[in-house]
Amino acid sequence: MEGLIRARIIPVCAYCRQHHSPLTPTFTLQLAKRVLVSPFGTMKYPKRLNSVVAPVQLLEASAAGHLDNTLPSKEVLEVWQNADAVCFDVDSTVCLDEGIDELAEFCGAGKAVAEWTARAMGGSVPFEEALSARLSLFNPSLTQVQDFLEKHPPRISPGIDELVKKQKAKNTAVYLISGGFRQMINPVASILGIPPENIFANQLLFENCGKFLGFDANEPTSRSGGKATAVQQIRKAYGYKALVMIGDGATDLEARKPGGANLFICYAGVQLREAVATNADWLVFNFGDLISSLE
Repeated sequence: MEGLIRARIIPVCAYCRQHHSPLTPTFTLQLAKRVLVSPFGTMKYPKRLNSVVAPVQLLEASAAGHLDNTLPSKEVLEVWQNADAVCFDVDSTVCLDEGIDELAEFCGAGKAVAEWTARAMGGSVPFEEALSARLSLFNPSLTQVQDFLEKHPPRISPGIDELVKKQKAKNTAVYLISGGFRQMINPVASILGIPPENIFANQLLFENCGKFLGFDANEPTSRSGGKATAVQQIRKAYGYKALVMIGDGATDLEARKPGGANLFICYAGVQLREAVATNADWLVFNFGDLISSLE
């Protein structure tokens, strides 16, 4: 489309200063020093992490009395242990934050956008409607997005890097499937060693002057049922026999359908969405449970 700057043209460079190559070790090291890593190794942002632990414990306690899927069945465990592909949601799963909410907060529209996010993740409104409505509340410019990314590096969920390493050691393919934006997801993928071609996400569109124009509606993840479509495309292309989807929202649950994910694991370590958790094959509150089940 003439006159547009698309996210594929500016995937990682939106996260670094202009005089850096988007693929230089300098960028990777600078970013890696500012993100959370697994509790199995050194952690950054200890204060932020501690602030997450108590809510997670409360979420787990609140679910213990009325949800019976916190322990996997033999069949579920077998699929998980033998999966040849695992697809992760990003916001509130791989990362501690909802990216669009954080960007909106940075641009001065945090509360209004967060309300829309809650409705979208609960499945009460079509995803494309919620995405368009949220973006229209603050219309981020390219400069604002770049400033946000420089000042707010991604916060990685505890244990996710160790889990991805485990999957790779088993020759399990790992994908990121998100209703968020590539500008925010590319650095996360780089940290976890996930190749760009294994990312399915939305793209922000800007005019040449940097003015916000919208999002690419051709991306499957830009609409309701999009994650299910992406998973189906992945499975059809590579013929995976056992594919698992891990996430926290209704759009992640949708991926478990014929031709899509064999298994849906609800990760509630950041957000417990009861309607989603109830229908999951397995409900977990920390990635350590998934890691230990592979050993």
